[in-house]
Amino acid sequence: MKPIFAENTISDCCKTKYPIVLIHGTGFRDLKWPVYWGRIPKVLTEQGADLFYGLQDCWASTETNAEAITERIDAILEETGAEKVNLIAHSKGGLEARMAASSLGYGDKIASITTIATPHKGSKTIDRLMGLLPKGIFNITAFAVNNWIRLAGDKEPDFLKVCEGFTTKYMEQFNRANPDVPGVFYQSFACAMSHPFSDISLSKANFILNRIEGENDGLVSVESALWGEPARVLRSNSFRGISHLDAIDLRRSRLTAKKGAGVSDICDVYVEIVSDLKSRGL
Repeated sequence: MKPIFAENTISDCCKTKYPIVLIHGTGFRDLKWPVYWGRIPKVLTEQGADLFYGLQDCWASTETNAEAITERIDAILEETGAEKVNLIAHSKGGLEARMAASSLGYGDKIASITTIATPHKGSKTIDRLMGLLPKGIFNITAFAVNNWIRLAGDKEPDFLKVCEGFTTKYMEQFNRANPDVPGVFYQSFACAMSHPFSDISLSKANFILNRIEGENDGLVSVESALWGEPARVLRSNSFRGISHLDAIDLRRSRLTAKKGAGVSDICDVYVEIVSDLKSRGL
């Protein structure tokens, strides 16, 4: 993928008809610092985007966070006077966006849903993990995590329900209950690590998922992340690959120094996404 904007150049290529809402995934919150999305918000706003955040809990269930997102949408529409919003969601945030549009009835207030590295079909690895470990271990872990996360600001953390929500069985039920809403534009992006050392923090997870689910970004398989049309796999233009954390610019740096086919800077992907939404009249 070639850069579609010049560095230090300000334009209006991301000035969409409807505001952009970035929706984070599990384990993080929308904080002023550190910003979950790395350099991405700055790059998008410099290119004209009217940008907002989901502000949902980090370890709440999909259902709880989807409710929070509908409240956030109402607040953004009231503030801006817009009729709809464009949702760009990472990881579990994509499931929450889909639920808000579908079973919570907000499809008429959502122009588009773009998901990045979202486990739409669940995880076979989580299936095995949930089957191998005694539920008592999960309950103890959930108790500890929930109490700690409350101190960090979550109102309704539910670690166990979040884990169960990543199983393939849960996602089969979820997908039946949350079909795509007519009139909402859906698209998805999967990420792929080229090898376990593409991201040292996810190397073991990538190795395990490769054995169980095939190509993946260290947390979500490519097969699970693809949903809607268009659906694309993001690959870097080097042997490095793109991890689940690279997808949100966690390291705040280019993926590779070289240019050419493939992604060298994840910020280019987001500018392309939002520019395309603009060209679609959204």
